[in-house]
Amino acid sequence: MFAKRIAAAAAVLTMGLAGVAGAQEMNFFRIATGGTAGTYYPIGGLLANAISNPPGSRPCDEGGSCGVPGLVASAVASNGSVANVNAIQGGTMESGFVQGDVATWAHDGTGIWDGQPAADKLRVIANLYPESIHLIASAGSGITSVADLKGKRVSLDEPGSGTLVDAQIILAAAGLSEADITPEYLKPDQSADRMRDGAMDAFFFVGGYPAGAIAELASQHDVVVVPIDGELRDKILADSGFFAADTVPAGTYDGQDGDVGTIAVGAQWVTSADQSEDLVYGITAALWNDNTRKLLDAGHAKGKLITSDHALDGVGIPLHPGAERFYREAGLLQ
Repeated sequence: MFAKRIAAAAAVLTMGLAGVAGAQEMNFFRIATGGTAGTYYPIGGLLANAISNPPGSRPCDEGGSCGVPGLVASAVASNGSVANVNAIQGGTMESGFVQGDVATWAHDGTGIWDGQPAADKLRVIANLYPESIHLIASAGSGITSVADLKGKRVSLDEPGSGTLVDAQIILAAAGLSEADITPEYLKPDQSADRMRDGAMDAFFFVGGYPAGAIAELASQHDVVVVPIDGELRDKILADSGFFAADTVPAGTYDGQDGDVGTIAVGAQWVTSADQSEDLVYGITAALWNDNTRKLLDAGHAKGKLITSDHALDGVGIPLHPGAERFYREAGLLQ
């Protein structure tokens, strides 16, 4: 039934989106992602391909693109969730990936957005997949728990990233602050380079596994995937409704012999209320098209987890009206 509704939505798109992007008119739609070594960037590339249908493309029903007619989407590297919120709210990006906790705080002006103007234009297209919080330590550092970070050289990721926010939450739950460590503010690929050189003991990364920078590092250097579990995890989950218990499966990274408990937060695709309802309806229909399913399944390990069944999980801010219309028509929203 859902597949038939998707097909019907695609037919409506093909016939009725001339007002959004006429037969030969080209519209551009950017997706702000994260660093190129993370998960946001490759997922953004897959979704950009899925929703694009440049002028002159072969029609969907003839084996061509099933994206929005006339749309050219692109994935853009960025500093991550916080920076993406600011870009969307400010109108310099059409859409972007944002952690579910950051999206809610920003929209409501709470949490890390307390005292700042609320990002009240934020609207959700879809919840995508769970982002696992990685804490990676050099095997030689002796770090086997979050408490062991005290006195160590630890990268928390760049300002503007959701990783930095979550790292601060985890440190606080363990009774630590940035004053208790030697903090660095680097992207995971830079942190990995420093670790190879013996200049970094540990770093945080929030994203889908396997993360490219970590996989490459683990293939060359002995590392430990440090657990965030037990009483510490229980405390974090009790204090925040945004996180969920998660596991990095054994063998995800070289040298990782067992499952490692951690926490996760949803990666959400958000846009601005200023974007047209018909455009976002078309983008949402293209996202859940059968052709996109094939792209996601083949393109990235996390792509398999991007399913319509979880499209509305953990959404704490309003849906964009175009996305809401699609989900109602598809029977996913009452």
